Amino acid sequence: MRVLAAVVTAFALVAAAGAQAQPYPDKPVRLVVPFPAGSGTDIVGRILAQKMTEDFGQTVLVDNRPGASTIVGTEIVAKSAPDGYTMVMASNNHAMNPALFEGKLPFDSIKDFASVGQVAILPFILVVNPQVPADNLAELIALAKKGGLTYASTGNGTPPHVAAEMLKRAAKVDITHVPYKGSAAAVQDVVAGQVPMMFINVPSGLSLVKAGKLRALAVGTSKRIAQMPDLPTVAELGYPGFDVSLWMGLLMPAGTPADVIDRMTKETAKALADPAVRKKVEEQGAEPAYLPPAEFSKFVVDETKRFSELVKDVGLRVDQ
Repeated sequence: MRVLAAVVTAFALVAAAGAQAQPYPDKPVRLVVPFPAGSGTDIVGRILAQKMTEDFGQTVLVDNRPGASTIVGTEIVAKSAPDGYTMVMASNNHAMNPALFEGKLPFDSIKDFASVGQVAILPFILVVNPQVPADNLAELIALAKKGGLTYASTGNGTPPHVAAEMLKRAAKVDITHVPYKGSAAAVQDVVAGQVPMMFINVPSGLSLVKAGKLRALAVGTSKRIAQMPDLPTVAELGYPGFDVSLWMGLLMPAGTPADVIDRMTKETAKALADPAVRKKVEEQGAEPAYLPPAEFSKFVVDETKRFSELVKDVGLRVDQ
């Protein structure tokens, strides 16, 4: 019996050692995207997931979990096992939520996550309905100073909302916010002239501008964008330091092993360096913009501080 027990134990140890020796990943990886399918963040996530699936030899599954300013999907990842098989495509909302939902988040946006890296930036452009009597930003600000101007956003506390509030603060004007539950209705009403203006991401706005359904006045990034090289930045039109875009990056649960983070980081950088992947991302109006873990972690901390100050300065709020 002792000999049999020893043999069984030996086989168990060998089997365990073999299991531990399996290279990561040895099963599908879930990428939680806290936005609806078809959104800019979702599309970029799917482009990366497809490339990683090819390189890993394991499927990277995109799991759309929108809701509550990205809190629904992000909470899933925060409370997942730190084994490298669940990650989230984080964005500006991740840095804004601590201030917007002060003391009410079901996770700590900094302490409960490990950084994999930033992957892309999605620029915003300031657009108006073509019937608005403003052919440039200066004329729009002059119109706003007369009073009665409104702007649409994709909802309270969203990046387009923040962008417009930053412009109001920079230009020292009062423009009334009209929040919508999602981008489709907001864009539809600006095109229809129900609301005169909004900040919109490039993928959603570019075709409408080219079709003459919207007029673009400025881009919110610090530099001009390749898709609209003649469109000036808000900064160069008299508001230095203005820089608003939708950034995207990958996070895993805190406590994920360093070697797993390292593997995912290398695969992310590799995917973004691939010309075919870069082309696909750029075709969506986004810009590949990789930052390694340490730099991305610092960036998220800095962004969280910046948005916290903005929330206090302009009194941003969300419907709770």
